[in-house]
Amino acid sequence: MPIYEYKGLTRDGKNTKGVVDADNLRAARLKLKKDQIFVVAIKDKKKHDPRSRKKTVSTRKVPVKDLSLMIRQLATLVKSNIPIVDALTAVSEQIENPTLAEAVADCKNLVNEGTPFYKALAKYPAIFSNIFVSMVEAGEASGTLDVILIRLAEFSEAASELRTKVSSALTYPIIMLVVTVLMIVGLFTFLIPKIVVIFESFPGLELPWYTVVIIDISDFMVNYWYVIFGVMAGAFVIFQNWKKSPEGAKQWDAIALKLPLFGKVTQMVAVSRFTRTLSTLLAGGVPMLMALDIVRNVVDNHVIAKAIDDARSNISEGEGISGPLKKSGQFPPIVIHMVSIGEKTGELESMLTQVSDAYDFQVKAKMDSLTSLMGPIVTVLMGLMIGVIVMAVLVPMMELTSAS
Repeated sequence: MPIYEYKGLTRDGKNTKGVVDADNLRAARLKLKKDQIFVVAIKDKKKHDPRSRKKTVSTRKVPVKDLSLMIRQLATLVKSNIPIVDALTAVSEQIENPTLAEAVADCKNLVNEGTPFYKALAKYPAIFSNIFVSMVEAGEASGTLDVILIRLAEFSEAASELRTKVSSALTYPIIMLVVTVLMIVGLFTFLIPKIVVIFESFPGLELPWYTVVIIDISDFMVNYWYVIFGVMAGAFVIFQNWKKSPEGAKQWDAIALKLPLFGKVTQMVAVSRFTRTLSTLLAGGVPMLMALDIVRNVVDNHVIAKAIDDARSNISEGEGISGPLKKSGQFPPIVIHMVSIGEKTGELESMLTQVSDAYDFQVKAKMDSLTSLMGPIVTVLMGLMIGVIVMAVLVPMMELTSAS
């Protein structure tokens, strides 16, 4: 069934836009008229620009809040025993995000033609992740799709909240660092060259060694700035290419876990993702081995992913999950202990969720402490560097004043 993108006016005179599916253009207009929308412009998305649509499907992502709202609305309708096709139709007409609305409408058409819901979702990997598709598949197979969708919404919101905490905690130190670098560059490229002109007007003046060093650095930055930018750009490109290579990615992930201050946070974030994702998948009816295959891609660290792979191999031979995780050496003892208890009591999903909640709290506390620590450190470094520059300029100036 074709999908039409429209712009129009509501009964109150407000601008509105979205997508609607119908058999033909006339049916689409009648459908919108029934919803009391006056159509200003309408077009068939597939016929209008197929290249643009392909790009949208393959690359555009959807904000977590829009995706979570859609999932919750769909779960409510499915729980009310409304057929999945009717539920998707109702949800697609309420979604404000055009990319998500188009994807849901297309999925509805595929399901209506007999395609399983999870296979329809798999067409949009940029919107619906592997975890999402796997859990929907498990929900369809077990008849608990409404429960699975609610769990997916909660999982998406929790993961987004964790990313937001980490990003917001790093914002202040990064801003301080950027401001410091800009101030120092300004001093070296604008202030010091003007001071040098004054010094050069006194041929017999002997400058301290540190003043000479500061002037030499300033001259190099002014005259060879393109070399500095070239080296920085080249180093960045080389680093990015190395980090994207298979061996470089593994080495960088190993280094990231050992970095001072941030290494511990990296490990805690990975553990939190691992436990929450595994808990969500197991609660959704996904088998352990399949769940571990999915989870290894979520931790975003090759070292921990390798530990999960090793654990999966041991589990496939009949072992529990706590023993292999302990052997890897990448998971804290408290995690191993709680997973072991969960296995013995039959409440593994609950224990994993508790571990994830605890580590989310620890990540927030750790990032708060790092933020409070990084601010003064950056300020002190900025003060020291500016102080050295000021001293290198003021000492000769004071000598000139006293000599005169």
